[in-house]
Amino acid sequence: MAPHSTSGFPELDALQLLLRRDSPWLRAEAVTQVDVQGESLPVWCLEMGSTDPNVPAVGFFGGVHGMERIGTQVLVAWLETLLARLEWDGHFADLMQQVRLVFMPMVNPGGLLLSTRANPAGIDLMRSAPVDAKGSVPLLVGGHRISRHLPWYRGNVEDGIPPEADALFRVVRERLHTHAFSMAMDCHSGFGFRDRIWFPYARSNEPAPHLPEAFALRALFNRTYPNHSFYLMEPQSVSYTTHGDLWDFLYDEHIAEKRGLFLPFTLEMGSWLWVKKNPRQFFSWFGHFNPILPHRLERVLRRHITLFDFLIEAAVAHAKWRPEGKLQEIYREEAMRRWYR
Repeated sequence: MAPHSTSGFPELDALQLLLRRDSPWLRAEAVTQVDVQGESLPVWCLEMGSTDPNVPAVGFFGGVHGMERIGTQVLVAWLETLLARLEWDGHFADLMQQVRLVFMPMVNPGGLLLSTRANPAGIDLMRSAPVDAKGSVPLLVGGHRISRHLPWYRGNVEDGIPPEADALFRVVRERLHTHAFSMAMDCHSGFGFRDRIWFPYARSNEPAPHLPEAFALRALFNRTYPNHSFYLMEPQSVSYTTHGDLWDFLYDEHIAEKRGLFLPFTLEMGSWLWVKKNPRQFFSWFGHFNPILPHRLERVLRRHITLFDFLIEAAVAHAKWRPEGKLQEIYREEAMRRWYR
């Protein structure tokens, strides 16, 4: 499908410009269409690298919440960097033969166009999966079915899965779950003064089955990049629990299939720090979730490149750091002490 010819917002313009470069390294498909304000907007899935199911796969996602535009901006900027590197970096070109990269930088284009957290139907996609939390959740924030006019609305059960979430499910099932080892990173903003890396579960305080692997990856990153201590990695339930988390649902679904290992993560960029450094942002709804000043935006766009590159390299080398036997139990005990005391 050819890139959409017109847009109503700069993030889609930037993505369309990227697609028009017609790079031989990039594969693109519009996996669904979303109608908003009389316009049909594509939800794009982009790919690089191998499609061999024997190689690992890593997926990067953004724009699930429309007002958190920085997630889409970070991924589009990084895609531009990757395509530029492939023109001259032989090592990186060789690496692409050993991994599959999957991108959905704009999962909720209607929400981005309208600058809303929800999709055009008023549904919060991160509360829309068919999974209920165990125990109580924060009022409204944890997801509800009261009204589409209130934030964090899950949608009606009889309406099924929103088209944007359904497209994400299909991409993950067909392009990540089909590999023996896969990871996902979903980029958000708006929670706290620190950048957090969350992993399952959001639905309960129950430790995830692959707690040792998550802890081992954290340890590997900290050893490799000791000066990147601004990331706080933890289960989402340490902060709060929710209904309908997309990644809880996909993670449990993959476990039930009993094939390979899938590790989903969510990057929550700490937007409160941007507001603290520029208090005027407090008076802008957009400013609650995105850096506004040009120099701060530029800083955020480059801040996470090291993490993203690390995930690619770690996926290719997963056999060297995944804990086994006694080491797995050691990591599990360390993780329990840190996160589930």
